[in-house]
Amino acid sequence: MTDSLAFRSFGLNRLLREEWFLAVSILTSLVVLSFEGPLLKQLSDPFWLAFIFLVLFAAVLGSALSVVRHADYLAERLGEPYGTLILTLAITSIEVMAISAVMIHGENNPTLARDTLFAVIMIILNGMVGMSLLFGAWRRPEQSHNLQGANAYLGLIVPLATLSLIMPSFLYTSGGPHPSAPRQMVLGIMSIGLYGVFLMLQAGRHHHFFAEEDELPVKREARPAPRSLWVHTILLFAYMGPVVFLVEELAKPIDYVIETLRAPVAFGGVVMAVLVATPEAISAVRAAIANHLQRSINIFLGSVLSTIGITVPAMLAVSYLVAHPVTLGLEGSDLVMLILTLAVSIITFASGRTHLMQGAVHLVLFVAYVLLIFQQ
Repeated sequence: MTDSLAFRSFGLNRLLREEWFLAVSILTSLVVLSFEGPLLKQLSDPFWLAFIFLVLFAAVLGSALSVVRHADYLAERLGEPYGTLILTLAITSIEVMAISAVMIHGENNPTLARDTLFAVIMIILNGMVGMSLLFGAWRRPEQSHNLQGANAYLGLIVPLATLSLIMPSFLYTSGGPHPSAPRQMVLGIMSIGLYGVFLMLQAGRHHHFFAEEDELPVKREARPAPRSLWVHTILLFAYMGPVVFLVEELAKPIDYVIETLRAPVAFGGVVMAVLVATPEAISAVRAAIANHLQRSINIFLGSVLSTIGITVPAMLAVSYLVAHPVTLGLEGSDLVMLILTLAVSIITFASGRTHLMQGAVHLVLFVAYVLLIFQQ
């Protein structure tokens, strides 16, 4: 009896020690909920604006990192591709909530969804891929991955990105560059339909496309004894809870910066993209450094695919429900950067093996994207 109580006490102490940030995010949510008016009334003060923005951003990002941590545990228990699928769907849900919140609160930001989509693609396919390949190949001549899996991802990413971000630039309606309702419906159905078929194949008959080709014993870093699946699942959703509220509050200082301070309209998209991509970037780079490139590919290519396949239909639905028009088509240098990134990505993953130079190329493209933000 004494041993049982001691074991439970140890388990509770470990839970409190490892999940302390859940208390931080809940406390932050309660404080903002109780004092929302006074906290957000002084946004005209630049120091207060920066403080509120950083506090909310840190709370959302910390919760998202905790979601990734529990998704990683589930990935170890469930294996690929199921674990990575949980991760990408969880992070994409945060992205959808974040963009929806900014769209609903904002008045003059019809390009937010497009800017966020484009920023996510650039950050992941250039920044995240570049760091993963560069760090992963730093002490190895090459790294290998399952060619069929990469082809399956890119085979959907390329057409969906083209239909969502390139084609609308050449299809103008009488109301301007916003897609008409019939086109919105067709694009949403195609995106969800193709992504649904992909999920069935990924979790069904073709799941081996997304697993390591060489089933070698995996040497993992020392970790505490894992909890049961349901505990990690509950904690994952527990961290998702405060995100739903805090990301809506984060939308208010973002809108203030864009609409009142006249910051570039791409600012909101970049903030949302960093919020979404950072947790997955950490997980992907760590996997590549540990020479598990296939898991890294599952994370970053799966993230881009779920972002386009889920976020685009969700944003079109929100646009219709709240009567806020959206502009999807890219223009100018952004259009060139997207086409270049997709072409380079196809070349990078065409052979089933990657090396250091490919990582350097993707990082150079990411630097070019960042520089072009300040040129516009």
